[in-house]
Amino acid sequence: MARKKVYKEISVFGSIFDIFNHFGFILFTLACIFPFYYLFINTISDNELVARGVINFLPQGIHVKNYIALRTVNDLTKSFVVTTARSVLGTALMVLASAFIGYLVTKKEMKSRKFMYRFLIITMYFNAGLIPWYLNISMLGLTNNFLGYIIPSIIAPFNIILVKTYIESIPSELEESAFIDGAGYFKVFTSIILPLSKPILATIAIFGAVGHWNSFIDSIILMQNAPNLYTLQHRLYVYLTTASNLEQIIQSSPASAVQHALNSKVLKYTISMVTIIPILAVYPFMQKYFQKGIMLGAVKG
Repeated sequence: MARKKVYKEISVFGSIFDIFNHFGFILFTLACIFPFYYLFINTISDNELVARGVINFLPQGIHVKNYIALRTVNDLTKSFVVTTARSVLGTALMVLASAFIGYLVTKKEMKSRKFMYRFLIITMYFNAGLIPWYLNISMLGLTNNFLGYIIPSIIAPFNIILVKTYIESIPSELEESAFIDGAGYFKVFTSIILPLSKPILATIAIFGAVGHWNSFIDSIILMQNAPNLYTLQHRLYVYLTTASNLEQIIQSSPASAVQHALNSKVLKYTISMVTIIPILAVYPFMQKYFQKGIMLGAVKG
């Protein structure tokens, strides 16, 4: 009887803990979602009500004129194209490089394999600093150059570690059978390793895409004399610091779609939302690969 009483007390305690645990996670989720929801409802609500600060939970006077008005800002369109091109190209090259290098450092027959792998890891913890990095990039001719966004980010040590660990979990018998059939390393890599590594490659693709899309500092430092190469985040920073000037530019446009008066607050909200929507739209489709890849790729050291 005493044992049943103990089990009952543990069960009751566990149920109470589960309730508080779920309640806490719900609150945390709402706290993460609400800022995006708040931005969105303020961009589609009546601008006068937004300016007065009365839109907090539900939209009022719903319209999409604020988003249509942004089409008149040419610089924003250019920055969107630059950021999209950078995210797609930079992520693709980073994933390919991480996959290939991660595969190479799993081969025991590779000369100086351990030294090269450890040397690669060291760069995660030690670097020369911002100024030497800028001088190096400048000497390579990558300032005011679109390639300045791409080349420095191709090698990502952390992603290589994840890929290496994942590849080591693939049964070696698959490679051995391919070698017996006459396949070389490149054939094994393209025909066996890449198809089986989709989860971890999707995971690092998310890391790379989010990093490129949200990039800010390198655009400010490297593209000082090339406004046409500003990223979307850099352009957002410029707009937020000069929102009143941009407001006058939009309101002076003859297009009928922008006759609806914009104020600096609404303008900031709308531009911020434009920079967020694309990455939020892509992430859910990659979530299933992300969960599987990050777990399998982090089992070993």
